[in-house]
Amino acid sequence: MEAKREQVFVGLFVVIAVALLIATVFSLSGAFAGTARHYHAKFHNAAGLDRGTTVRYEGGPKIGRVEKVVIDPKDPAVMDMEFSVKEDLPIKTDSRVAILSFSPLGDNHLEVRAGSPAAPRAADGAILPSDPYVGFNELTEEINKVMPQAQELMANLNVRVNELSVTLKRVNDLLNDQNRANISASISDLQGMLREDRPVIKSTLNNVNGASAKLTPMLDDLRKTSDQANETLKKIDAVIGENREDLRASIKKLRESLNNVSDLTHRLDQTIDINTETLDELLMNLRDVSENLREFTDIIKTRPSELIRSTTPREHKPGEHP
Repeated sequence: MEAKREQVFVGLFVVIAVALLIATVFSLSGAFAGTARHYHAKFHNAAGLDRGTTVRYEGGPKIGRVEKVVIDPKDPAVMDMEFSVKEDLPIKTDSRVAILSFSPLGDNHLEVRAGSPAAPRAADGAILPSDPYVGFNELTEEINKVMPQAQELMANLNVRVNELSVTLKRVNDLLNDQNRANISASISDLQGMLREDRPVIKSTLNNVNGASAKLTPMLDDLRKTSDQANETLKKIDAVIGENREDLRASIKKLRESLNNVSDLTHRLDQTIDINTETLDELLMNLRDVSENLREFTDIIKTRPSELIRSTTPREHKPGEHP
């Protein structure tokens, strides 16, 4: 009896162990997970993911597993990854799928990222958009591509550092104690010269300002005289019409004198500030020209017949007394 009882216990233990083992296998395989929804995601690099790899939602809980990884029949360079998730999860049409890991040395897993709230729910079997996987090999390839440029950049940087060192050395040589003392002495001498010449400069500026103030009324008077002469010439042209050649020559010379006066006025305006030493001579010439214009205007107003009967007078030069 004892032997049979032991055999019964052993048999029950074996049955229970086998049942637990089968239950564990089914549990791990997802047979007891209830209804699931299947989706697809395509990658150029599967990153070692295979059937049974964990699927997480936003880096958090496990929501499913990878069912299979196959080569896309339409594009051999693409891996078609099918995975299943719980049916009640809000997988949207714009939810993105990525291959991630929690650490550089950790295992990769498939991660589903939440879509926008307004997007509709993805249908069973839909292909979700995926983010490209950048693994260690791809990163190494990119580093190898930019390595020559980085080496060239380092070489150029070394050259610039050497040039900067030479420049700093030259600057230090220029700014030694002796050169700083010379610069300070030059600045002191310049300040002293400015202090000494300041009264002279001020006096010169005052003289120029005074001459300019005196010259302004004279220029205004000269402009008025010139305007009067032009008006008189217009009247003479209207009354006489076709006149003698000597009268035309006189009028032509008068116009040339007026042009010279205008040019002289323009030059005076430009040279007031820079030619203070010749202001007296210019003022004398202006007085002579103004006096000649007044005399000619008086002759035209009072004795125009003398101008018509007279011969062409000798040209009067500016600065020459009549």
